[in-house]
Amino acid sequence: MTTVDELDLPVFDQQDAALSGEAFHRQMFDLLERSWLARSNLLGHVVLDREAVDHVLRSRSARMPAIELLELQGVTSGPIHEQLSGNLLNLHGEPHRRLRGLVQSTFTPQAAETLRPAMRAHLAELLRDVGEGTVEFVGRVAKPYPARMIAEVVGAPVEDAPALGEWAYWLQSTFDPTKVAGEPARIERAAVEFHDYVERLLEPGSSAQAGLVADLRPAVEAGRLTPAECISLVGSVLLGGVDTTQAQLSHGMRLFAEHPEQWAALRGDPSLVPAAVDEILRYEPVAPFTVRLVTEAFTHRGVHFPVDSLLIACATTANRDPAVYTDPDVFDVRADRGGTKPLSFGAGPHFCLGMALARAELEEAIAVLVERYATVELAGEVAYDTAPGVYGLHALPLRLGHATPTGTA
Repeated sequence: MTTVDELDLPVFDQQDAALSGEAFHRQMFDLLERSWLARSNLLGHVVLDREAVDHVLRSRSARMPAIELLELQGVTSGPIHEQLSGNLLNLHGEPHRRLRGLVQSTFTPQAAETLRPAMRAHLAELLRDVGEGTVEFVGRVAKPYPARMIAEVVGAPVEDAPALGEWAYWLQSTFDPTKVAGEPARIERAAVEFHDYVERLLEPGSSAQAGLVADLRPAVEAGRLTPAECISLVGSVLLGGVDTTQAQLSHGMRLFAEHPEQWAALRGDPSLVPAAVDEILRYEPVAPFTVRLVTEAFTHRGVHFPVDSLLIACATTANRDPAVYTDPDVFDVRADRGGTKPLSFGAGPHFCLGMALARAELEEAIAVLVERYATVELAGEVAYDTAPGVYGLHALPLRLGHATPTGTA
């Protein structure tokens, strides 16, 4: 039997400074053409095609090693370590099921539906003074929008949304080795500030009289949930519900600016909005890499993976696997993808808790924008974030054409 370490595999350079934009795509799809597996130049192996990625994400023989990866980078204590230790992504088995169960009802499809009017109201406010012309879309719309919505969900004042968005970005950076190495003090400050903020929200007389914090407060008061667990739960929601959605919306609008015929198709048939969101999620997933640690040796496709093997499941290549999708490299909101959903929200026990909320937010944003603007074009250079962690944009200058009268959103 051949073990994974004995294979002659192409190498994935995780330290490539150009690992973003088209250079990122070229490297990943070149690897996929050569093999379903690649060797990381740092640690572990990258799983590339859809079948294998799905298998690894669902496997009961592997788990997410969130805290181990942080410790491998030398962070073994302190606020960053404490914040990640209690996050749902770092919990497994019964602790994970118990705590996830406490917030599950907040993120059902039905709960997301009830929030759609609030989504449209926030979008209308953010777009109120945006007419025709050039706008920096990330800072003006994509970043504040999901932060406002997570404030609604958590029960925080909407005026705190900018702070929530900032904390979300830096706390999410614990999954990006380049940021952990380069900005540890900034991430640590975000962890401390956010911990103190949620502690204040948990106080009975705080402004959080509705939403998730208010729902969890009785469990804390009754001793069924510790304050630390409550803070970690709210932190999990924040991490999963702000930076990822703003990154996905930003990439979605970038794709439409690069493919104006797709925006025209959506303008002509707004019923395509849900399919357009599916295609955005498939074409440019903002969580390109999900790591799993093998806890029980297994064999897949004749390759043996020993205990402690580190596997990096790549949604970017899985979502464009030519063995699954016809014309996978074509961005087409009208394409028939055969009902095969992208793996952008993961799979298995850690399947994204906030999927329904994220989808609803993306659908409402695209629907409102396509109502208001006949054309969307790039108005300058796109500034990409790094691909590890959440793969978003720092800046997206757009030129919006033929805005409809304010208030139609």
